[in-house]
Amino acid sequence: MKTRRIGFVGFDGVTLLDLTGPHEVFATANALRGRRRLPLYETVLLAARRKAFVSDSGLALTPQKDFASGGRFDTLVTPGGPGLREPLIQAQIAQWLRNQAPHTRRMVSVCTGFYGLAASGLLDGRRAATHWNHAKDAARDFPRVSVDPNVLYLVDPPFYTSAGITAGIDLALALVEEDHGAALALAVARELVVYFKRPGGQGQFSKPLQFQARATERFAELAAWLPENLREDLTLAALAERAHCSPRNFARLFKQVFGMTATDYVEMLRLDAARERIGAEGHTLDAIAASVGFRSADVFRRAFERRFGVAPSLYAKCFPQTA
Repeated sequence: MKTRRIGFVGFDGVTLLDLTGPHEVFATANALRGRRRLPLYETVLLAARRKAFVSDSGLALTPQKDFASGGRFDTLVTPGGPGLREPLIQAQIAQWLRNQAPHTRRMVSVCTGFYGLAASGLLDGRRAATHWNHAKDAARDFPRVSVDPNVLYLVDPPFYTSAGITAGIDLALALVEEDHGAALALAVARELVVYFKRPGGQGQFSKPLQFQARATERFAELAAWLPENLREDLTLAALAERAHCSPRNFARLFKQVFGMTATDYVEMLRLDAARERIGAEGHTLDAIAASVGFRSADVFRRAFERRFGVAPSLYAKCFPQTA
């Protein structure tokens, strides 16, 4: 198994976590493999010059290579940051990325790292993700790119683009899974104590947060009640009765306000609650399924794998709980 070379692009004004978050994912994958075996990844910090650059939070970092001496890479990761929206820095990085693209397997951007890839012209005619707060400006500045402000990350090989900050960690975990399978990606997520795995198409805000933030007076009580009552009858008819409206009107209003059906939202709540209980000593999958309102363990297993991309039994092995 060969070592894959991962390059991280640095520049003055980089957002530190955009760079260090994904970097830590690959470094952790190496650590879990063990020192006696060939590392899975070689990570290289690059910049236009081999001179320390300063992040937007004030920390200085020294690149290991400059663009001229960096060589070739399996994957290039361009983090975001206000510096990349400076014309001179953006043009320099965009040109280098354009030159690297023909012999690079994956081109990755994190958050407003989008600006580097988009300025290169490489994303023209493609869909791409970036931080929701910059999506409108990004779409205006790069009209040939279809900017999606909602998703965590998008995969349009060889380009992988993600939303802000922690979404870069989600995308890096997806890259590890792509390279070495779900078990290793789960182990890395566990080591870093982060959520595994948020699908790329998941919104940049959690659904419960969206639900509570958008809840009208009619839905406010329901928003607070649902997470604590997952074993109850949560059919459309029952929810409509609780919200004091007809099932048809309830279904229409719910989807209009929250952008998803009430049935899908209930399943999401149940699966998230189940995920938190999996791996606890003495908690069988059948018992967990029943505790969150699934009518059978079979239905639960299929729904869990559909949402999280991994069987609940494998998730339990990778995330055992102490209580």
